[in-house]
Amino acid sequence: MTVIAKNDANAACAPLWTHALDAVQAHIQATGAHPARTVVLVPYAQLMAEAQRQWARRVPDGFAPRFETTRNWAQQLGGFVPQGLDLAMDVARDSLTARSLLAQAGLGAEQDTLAAPLLEAATQLAPVAAAISPAERAAWAETQRALLGLAGEGSTLRYEAVVARIALEWVAASRHACDVLFEPGVRAAVDALVVLEGFQPDPLAGALRAAWGACALAWPLHAAQSPGELALHPAQDAEDEAQRAAACVLAHVQAGRVPVALASTDRALVRRIGALLAGAHQPVRDENGWTLSTTRAAAQVLAPLRACAWSASTDAVLDWVKQMPAVPELAQRALEKWLRRHTLAAWRDAVASGAPAAPPEVAAVLAQIEALRRPLRADRSLADWMAALQALLQASGQWQPLAADAAGARVLLELRLGDAADARSVLDEGPGPVFSLQSFTRWVDEVLEAARFKPEGAPGAPAEVVVLPLPQLLGRPFAALVLPGCDEKRLQAAPEPPGQWTPAQRQALGLPTRAALEAAQRAAWDHALGQPRVDILWRTSEGGEPLLASPLVLALPEPGQGGADPRVPRHVAPAPVERPGPDGAALPLARLSASAYADLRHCPYRFYALRLLGLQESDELDATLDKRDFGTWLHAVLQHFHEALRDAPEADRVALMDEAAARATRALRLHEADFLPYASGWPALRGGYLGWLARHEAEGATFREAELNTRQPLGALELVGTLDRVDMAGGAPLVIDYKTESDSATRQRIKAGGEDTQLAFYAALMPDDHLRAAYVNVGERGETQLHEQPDVVALRDQLIEGILGDMARIAEGAPLPALGEGSVCEWCAVRGLCRKDFWNA
Repeated sequence: MTVIAKNDANAACAPLWTHALDAVQAHIQATGAHPARTVVLVPYAQLMAEAQRQWARRVPDGFAPRFETTRNWAQQLGGFVPQGLDLAMDVARDSLTARSLLAQAGLGAEQDTLAAPLLEAATQLAPVAAAISPAERAAWAETQRALLGLAGEGSTLRYEAVVARIALEWVAASRHACDVLFEPGVRAAVDALVVLEGFQPDPLAGALRAAWGACALAWPLHAAQSPGELALHPAQDAEDEAQRAAACVLAHVQAGRVPVALASTDRALVRRIGALLAGAHQPVRDENGWTLSTTRAAAQVLAPLRACAWSASTDAVLDWVKQMPAVPELAQRALEKWLRRHTLAAWRDAVASGAPAAPPEVAAVLAQIEALRRPLRADRSLADWMAALQALLQASGQWQPLAADAAGARVLLELRLGDAADARSVLDEGPGPVFSLQSFTRWVDEVLEAARFKPEGAPGAPAEVVVLPLPQLLGRPFAALVLPGCDEKRLQAAPEPPGQWTPAQRQALGLPTRAALEAAQRAAWDHALGQPRVDILWRTSEGGEPLLASPLVLALPEPGQGGADPRVPRHVAPAPVERPGPDGAALPLARLSASAYADLRHCPYRFYALRLLGLQESDELDATLDKRDFGTWLHAVLQHFHEALRDAPEADRVALMDEAAARATRALRLHEADFLPYASGWPALRGGYLGWLARHEAEGATFREAELNTRQPLGALELVGTLDRVDMAGGAPLVIDYKTESDSATRQRIKAGGEDTQLAFYAALMPDDHLRAAYVNVGERGETQLHEQPDVVALRDQLIEGILGDMARIAEGAPLPALGEGSVCEWCAVRGLCRKDFWNA
């Protein structure tokens, strides 16, 4: 393939600039203007420096015209200071103005909902209104009002119509930063005006051209050109596409084809490509940056606001605490461990008086966090909220790290933090409206969502890779273009016009129509294909569904060269790991439970990791209730019920069970909404259990104890466990273990005999050679069945012999290999430790 040198990249756009600057010079001569009193408007800001370089190359000596954008020109002529209800194009201020306008229109109750659509509509109308001279703007607004008639009360489009009407009045009554360009003094100071047109018409540039009359010239900067060398790269999915795109960029850089343009058709995809390039130590300059709200600094500011909400989840508070230098790391870990152990999903449960007693170090952290959260509960003005947020960030230790970080400093600047006077300037004067914490958090989120962050590159270093939107390729010298995201979803031939405007309203108001957007999109695409080397990438599937290439790709007259996979394959020698077989002799076990011994029987390595090493997985804080939670609740219900029935045997059993259920629900802090799927089957379960209990008592059984914590010495070992229930039946103890599984699964446990160790282990905890043991399957559909384990004493003796033998072998250094199979491994907490998926056999 052809290698494009850097000078060739400059030569690729030379004809475009030659024709444009020829036209500029001819216009200067024709109007008799002085070059220094001539303004040349370019389509976007990044083109100003390139235009100056091209002019200096063409005219190395002498005066040069001023190359400007309309926005930059207006800023140089005079700083615009918005006042009153002016549309400032600053979300921090404009979102407040939008709420104020809605309140004045009688929509105060809907202002939080309609503020964002109103601001969006006004922002879209602002360029059109700004292109009308201030003297003619009132007349223009009068002609547009008929198009935006207010819908009647009850109309499905009433709010849309109200938003459109308020947006029109807002932009018409506002002063705009570019109004200075219509001043007579500006016209007198500029002899000639040249508008270099981009892919999409600029209403303001057109209005200025009309104001300058014969002294103005419009020249299309783009022109038809032959396509460069194309390579098509269909990818399997998003990750494959990102990897291929990064490899294309690196291949161009290594071949000397620089600078390389990386089109930002999909910001999420480009962020992934940037991460891959960073991993390859390839710097990237992003000209448009990314949304400020996606930075870590923005998350660090929003975290305390979300954590201070009354309904904050424990996860939200922990997320804030882990970013808080004021809380030591060891204290953070202790707090999280305690919260997870007690499964406290809501933070208010953690600080409630009925929460489980916390150890002193955890109680101190809880008090510290609550002291930080408490001041943010009261409603207040925006300026007071800013002061409160700043105080909170300083007290939590977050302020200094934010101020020292580039993105953090930008976050503080956008939110007007650090300068109380600047904070109040958002409102001009007065305390402003009162905000709740929820409203203030929404305002902060809106401000950060609208702002952009551009990380600074290395000073003085030329950019080899530049990320930019597709239209900003115009007039730029690039040796190669990598164009990812060219599928039917991300690169549409006719982009959807933004906002809620109807096609008729767009046409009348001068907003970009679908046809105009389609023409601009196709023009930018055609120009992009004119780069010397172009790699076009798209994914062929997403979310398991097939995905077509963009219509622009499918409409290529020639399919181009099918690009080989640009990734360089590497040979990685397989390195399977051996099946682990550690020695547990140095980790003696003093206490053994039924579940611990079951782990040893299922998989010795699981026993080694969980019981000898003491490794435990963290519980989820906000996990939804499952069958295990239901089993825990049912055990508590039956314990409360039988203890109450023992004290009041003549009481109404249905009422006792209902009271036991309510007590267990309160004790376990189960929310009714989460527990509803199980609570709906409670009447059937209750009736089935009471029916079985009556039959069980008729056979002579009586309740003795529930949730009995017991232990039994066995040589140097101590057996420990909690018995769900112990009855007396036929003069002998009957050990009962509740099961909420299917009845067939419980039957299989009994058939397994010595393979099922649970009842035999519980029998080993009872010093009685005449005891019995059984499972009681409490069915959710109302069937409760007792399944007794025959000859449990013999099974107990076999189990004790096996425990003694197993513990002796472990003490002698017998290996504890990973032997689990099937469901034992599928639900194993140490699957990632034994590395079963990477064994060599």
